[in-house]
Amino acid sequence: MEIQFSSSFACSLLIILVFLGCYSEATAGRGGIGGGIATYWGQNIREGRLTAACATGKFKIVNIGFLSTFGNGQLPQVNLTRHCSPICNGCWNVSAGIVNCQNDGVKVMLSIGGPHGNYSLSSGAEALDLADYIWNNFLHGHSTSLRPFGYAPLDGVDFRIERGEFSPYYTLLARRLYDYGRQWGRKVYLTAAPGCCFPDNYLTKSLYTGLFDYVWIRFFNDRQCQYNSGDPSVFRRSWMQWIHSIPARKFYVGIPASEEAGDGYVTPAVLIRDVLPFVKRSASYGGVMLFDLSNDVQTNYSSSISGRV
Repeated sequence: MEIQFSSSFACSLLIILVFLGCYSEATAGRGGIGGGIATYWGQNIREGRLTAACATGKFKIVNIGFLSTFGNGQLPQVNLTRHCSPICNGCWNVSAGIVNCQNDGVKVMLSIGGPHGNYSLSSGAEALDLADYIWNNFLHGHSTSLRPFGYAPLDGVDFRIERGEFSPYYTLLARRLYDYGRQWGRKVYLTAAPGCCFPDNYLTKSLYTGLFDYVWIRFFNDRQCQYNSGDPSVFRRSWMQWIHSIPARKFYVGIPASEEAGDGYVTPAVLIRDVLPFVKRSASYGGVMLFDLSNDVQTNYSSSISGRV
């Protein structure tokens, strides 16, 4: 039996197929770099070279940490512990790692702040000066001095503010970096690592702006909200409050990669069985952030969960 289609039906079918094709392309692009595993690199020599980490294919985003000195009239300073010293071009070797990671499809961020260091923003002028410094020395600007990592533009800036008094000027810093990207046609990804207790003392006001692409919530070192198998409700309440209060594109579950990395460690089996099924129900779920790469190298945590996040 031969089936014949009218020209109007064929035309309608073609329109539907074209629409579906456009829709799938749009939705595929809308997710950006969300999904997968993010981590931190730069605080321990045992984590190895940046190039090697990205070559594993396990990570979507790597935060280089930390730019841990700024404010109070200080020259911004990167601290990569035993990896290298930015003084006298000592960290230019990191440039090759950044480029290799980006060629492997991994986004590389500069993380500012961190658990240690001497940093603060006490005025709008300091925030704008820091934004200018970061743009010119780590992103797509052109510094009049020597760039700490050489000319290998990073993909964006991660805000991991854990010290000092509350400052409203991190919002101004984020806005300035975002505007730089728009002005020069260069996407500047903005990410943040707030503590899991909502609201975060340092970053919640900045996150309300909607400027941030990815937020990895630190579900560790805080028993008020980190995962507890005896009472998972505290974790679940915190997750839901974050994703329904902050207009970020994607949210990641931040966990220690080993028991040494922080209180709140959960085994890969527990993460896969109990944590991920819950958070994956959220449309804004993006993946898992492991802290940090040096601990992951010891436990091989990322390999245990790769393909399951």
